[in-house]
Amino acid sequence: MKPAQRAQPCTKTASSMRIVQRTRHRAALAALASAAVAGCFFIAARALAAPNPNSVPVRNAATSSPKHIHLDRHVIGELPITELTEDQAILHALNTIGYGPTPGEVQHVKQIGLETWIDQQLNPESIDDSALDARLAKYSTLEMSSQQLLQQFPRPKQAAKQAGETVQDYKQQLAQQRRAAMESTPPSMSQSMPQSTDGADNGMSRADQMLARLQGPNRIVAELSMAKIERAVYSQRQLEAVMEDFWFNHFNVYAAKGLDRYFLTAYVRDTIRPNTMGKFQDLLTATAQSPAMLFYLDNWLSADPAAFAQRQQQIAERRARLRAIFPGFFPQMPQASQPGAENGSQAQASQAAARRKLRDLAVNENYGREVMELHTVGVTAGYTQQDVIEMAKCLTGWTIQTPRRDPGFLFRPAFHAEGPKTVMGHTIDAGGEQDGFAALEMLANDPHTARHISTELARHFVSDDPPPALVDRMTKEYEASGGDIRSVLRVMIYSPEFWSRKAYRAKVKTPFELVASTARALNANVDVALPLVQWTARMGEPLFLCQPPNGYSDKAETWVNSGALLNRLNFALAIATNHAPGTQVDLAALLGEDAASNPDAALDSALNIFLDGQVSSQTRKTLASRLQNPQFMQAKLDAQSDRVSDGLIAGLVLGSPEFQHR
Repeated sequence: MKPAQRAQPCTKTASSMRIVQRTRHRAALAALASAAVAGCFFIAARALAAPNPNSVPVRNAATSSPKHIHLDRHVIGELPITELTEDQAILHALNTIGYGPTPGEVQHVKQIGLETWIDQQLNPESIDDSALDARLAKYSTLEMSSQQLLQQFPRPKQAAKQAGETVQDYKQQLAQQRRAAMESTPPSMSQSMPQSTDGADNGMSRADQMLARLQGPNRIVAELSMAKIERAVYSQRQLEAVMEDFWFNHFNVYAAKGLDRYFLTAYVRDTIRPNTMGKFQDLLTATAQSPAMLFYLDNWLSADPAAFAQRQQQIAERRARLRAIFPGFFPQMPQASQPGAENGSQAQASQAAARRKLRDLAVNENYGREVMELHTVGVTAGYTQQDVIEMAKCLTGWTIQTPRRDPGFLFRPAFHAEGPKTVMGHTIDAGGEQDGFAALEMLANDPHTARHISTELARHFVSDDPPPALVDRMTKEYEASGGDIRSVLRVMIYSPEFWSRKAYRAKVKTPFELVASTARALNANVDVALPLVQWTARMGEPLFLCQPPNGYSDKAETWVNSGALLNRLNFALAIATNHAPGTQVDLAALLGEDAASNPDAALDSALNIFLDGQVSSQTRKTLASRLQNPQFMQAKLDAQSDRVSDGLIAGLVLGSPEFQHR
């Protein structure tokens, strides 16, 4: 409580009582959560560390061999499913092609047919997603150009200079704007969440306050991150959302590098999302021309010094000819030794700057290397360092027009290395900007790229160690279709390997996938997504902030460690017990009114709703043993905690090994 508030204790009696009640409630909840986590943590750690929990018996197939499984062709269509039951196959599709089922979605897919649902997902343009568009309309930055973002959210030094203030004064002004925003912003739908305890929240929820504090350039990436969460949770175009995340990691850009925070919104909106299901060559070229990628991997600075010097010589000779024809129209620049040059300082400075500029020019190899190693042919393709240099030369002159004012793609002929280049045995000599297009086209259609992209897709959707036969078929489809992403995905989805027992729950969810799937499973109302963004970061995957160019890994070894697993359980408990600010969960509507007073019924409902009943006997036994803890049967602590037990049970199910896999 602030000093000014301590001076008037009588006026705050009711508020203080509520704060004490909330504090006691949270302390009790923390004790319950700690006891629950202690009982399940090591089991979850062991199960997640295993590469694939396929040996677990599942409902309707606990003792079935594949020949005993009877499938309804109306449901599965022509999909080559032989080792999974209908419910397993549907759950598998929802968890891999999308971000997991919402309550009742398994039954919905069963009614319309799994093959029909998959066909819709492969053709996202056929799906109405206007409800998501309306939800995302609150994020004003999503539709802004990079130029508009630079103008509206200037960096502190730039803004202070424009305002004629010191940086310190500007930051103080920004703090005042934050306070004003917090005072003027009305409470959102998340107002039922725990409120601030400082007495100055103006009725705003904690999530609202967190959002109101975001002023300046940080607002850009925050809104982009919140929109990414909400898109994964609410989009009907689930496969498109999954592919957006996949391709962003493949063509990763680090938001915290300089101006990239201003370029990232357009990168996701105009470069990644429109090309998720198209031709890989189009996606590759779009990323190569994106200011975000040009800035991140420094290709905007790549220039051939010899070409630039030659260009400057040509300009000087042209000026000399014009000066001879039109005397006085092109005056001679004063030299340091010439009379009239004020101590020669201006001319000297100009000449020194020109020399520095020429000296600093170089062919930058960063993008040339990564576009081969990560984006296309892969590190095993056998290219050499000279191939990297030649590839970089093909892309000299691909730069950004005035990055701080009008950051669009621009080709500068003066920076381009003319002449033939040889990349991986291919001669590139289209001339000028076309050298870059020709080199990228060559890489996109290289057989090594076909295999590299097919392997990455199979690793993401099927298993960390994808079946070679599947990768072979996907590679052939890539080559036959000219790199058509949709066609390659279709071959993968219509493969028996995709529907095998080995692929069932073979992948560990990344933190982002876990947050999205948990919110979907709980049918959560995410009003302010910022706390979910922060939970994603706490579990190890801060959105748009992966510094290495290879992006976040989707392999289990990256995410399975003691600290990460404990955070996952804590997240599940927090969101299920309505302690994730900005997100509301109605467990009564999900589990039934009897759940709060009957832990056994709550457990059965949670297992059926969140996992379709498909859990191992060990998990069920462990969770049931937690119900014997007297703390689960305690009477309600206060008016806000009458659903503590069912919230904890739901959280434990969501923290189980089965839910952590997809």
